Amino acid sequence: MKSEQNRRSFIKATALTAAGIGIGAESFAKIFNSPANLAGNRIGIIGLDTSHSIAFTKALNGPNPNPEFGGYKVVAAYPYGTKTIKSSTDRIPGYIEDVKKLGVEITDSIADLLSKVDFVLLETNDGRLHREQAMQVIKAGKRFFIDKPIAASLADASAIFDAAKKANVGVFSASSLRYSVGAQEIAGGKHGKVLGAETYSPCHLESSHPDLFWYGIHGVESLFTVMGPGCKQVVRISTPDADVVVGTWNDGRIGTFRGVRSGKLGYGGTVFAEKGTVQIGEYGGYNPLLKQITDFFTSGVVPVNSVDTLDICAFMEAADESKRKGGTPVTLASVYAKVPKSK
Repeated sequence: MKSEQNRRSFIKATALTAAGIGIGAESFAKIFNSPANLAGNRIGIIGLDTSHSIAFTKALNGPNPNPEFGGYKVVAAYPYGTKTIKSSTDRIPGYIEDVKKLGVEITDSIADLLSKVDFVLLETNDGRLHREQAMQVIKAGKRFFIDKPIAASLADASAIFDAAKKANVGVFSASSLRYSVGAQEIAGGKHGKVLGAETYSPCHLESSHPDLFWYGIHGVESLFTVMGPGCKQVVRISTPDADVVVGTWNDGRIGTFRGVRSGKLGYGGTVFAEKGTVQIGEYGGYNPLLKQITDFFTSGVVPVNSVDTLDICAFMEAADESKRKGGTPVTLASVYAKVPKSK
């Protein structure tokens, strides 16, 4: 209460000063309420074991940041991150030096990080750690973004959303592929109703994670971006070089994801819509996703709801179960039924 009274007193005094030098009330409000002039523009990163951490920090802390990012800055980072996946741990020492050059303080704990920031990018490459790390952020009451994968299981993803809802803490997760121009235009109805789709992406595997959670999630999220939630059943065919997962939606539409592990790799897809067959198009980089994140930090409005994200996780777990059963159909309802109920 005292801090709020101090804030109001400060606003009143500053407004009177502004009036004295000829700044109108409307102009003053715009200046005071811009993110760059609020105390709450400090971002902390958990996990320097992924290139995403470097890309986001460069975009926000570089010499010419995009004004659309609202003046947010990465001020602190906790490097870990996985300590067991070698391809990720090997990156950490170099990435520590990279972010330090951009003015980022390195902390020795998540608790220390949370004391220094207003918002959090949970970037740890190891989805198995996300639930434990997210709970610390939720307990601290910090609005946050979780990079892909949101977790290494549907159960953990569900637990994160449940805890965040109970604590009234905003959180969302998304692949940057969701915000490619083509995918957003298709999802927005530019070509009419989507009748079906086939997407593809690299699908490298990591033994510590369910198959599609590690990297195939990019193409899966593209599929759900254009098709929307509501998949009821999946069938998976898997070989050393590729995976094909065919989903049937509740309304009878069919969506297919192809995960690629050999030959030239890329991202994209074909969408069958009312007005014609169109390509999703090229990947648009990280900035469109970062714009969504900073807008969310400002407004508190999540751009991707939990239902969509949980359906993506259920689709990927059902695909794994179909593989274990030799390609037999698996319903998402059966996967959801195995998730422990929140208390």
